[in-house]
Amino acid sequence: MKTFNFRKLSGLIQKGIAATVIISALYSPSYAYDRNEVKIGVVGENNEYWKPIIEKLEAEGVKAELVRFSTYPLPNRALEEGEIDLNAFQTGAFLKTESDENGYHLKAIGTTIIAPLGLYSKKIKKITDIKDGDTLTVPSDPITTGRALRLLETAGYLKLNADAGYLPGQSDIIENPKNLKFYWVDAANSYGTLDDVTAAFINGGYAVDRGLTPDKDAIYIENTEGWGLENPFVNVIASRESDQDNELFLHIVDLYHTKEVADIIKTSYKGAFIPAFTYEK
Repeated sequence: MKTFNFRKLSGLIQKGIAATVIISALYSPSYAYDRNEVKIGVVGENNEYWKPIIEKLEAEGVKAELVRFSTYPLPNRALEEGEIDLNAFQTGAFLKTESDENGYHLKAIGTTIIAPLGLYSKKIKKITDIKDGDTLTVPSDPITTGRALRLLETAGYLKLNADAGYLPGQSDIIENPKNLKFYWVDAANSYGTLDDVTAAFINGGYAVDRGLTPDKDAIYIENTEGWGLENPFVNVIASRESDQDNELFLHIVDLYHTKEVADIIKTSYKGAFIPAFTYEK
């Protein structure tokens, strides 16, 4: 009667296990991230360009969740306090201002989009229709205020202090020949004033959320041609300073900087957002 050679069987099993390990190493991706979940703070409902990024991360074993906030100051506070891991909703200038004013320890780790600021109206068809004493709504955060005032200066309605730089404020208005009257509101509320004012400046994301198409519906819009990544009005992905070199977070920036994401931005948002990064075509 033939006896079973357990030693031989054991050897075959061990070889089989070793072969399986080698095959797995060759054909299974290996991701050495320090976490398998990441929460990303955003503002507004239109975030379609994150979908392919989330899907790719899921294939790598990382669950990415978009955490939506209603107003601009909230995602930075949440990031500073550790409630989220990244946020992507703001310009570099807004990030710096918020960090300086609130003592936040936040850092821009990658660029995302340029969102041209537009002026909208239900009462006039073009900016040259503005007349003496007309009323304009301006988002009250320093970044959007500065951009709006610069737009009005470009259109010939204001003269601003030459030393004000990128971000002039109300005190930098030197001349207001048409005696325009300004109402300063939270950016999220600017659209709601359209029935009551001549025109309102509305940030790109909020405009899209309200069904507006910036390059068609705005009576005047920022010209972003030639903006470089050093421009403080380019939007960024931000992390805590302690996480600025985190491998997963930098990988998310790389996933954002792709043709797939750029195509979604270009086709879905009709001029509201423009890719602010280079990518392989």
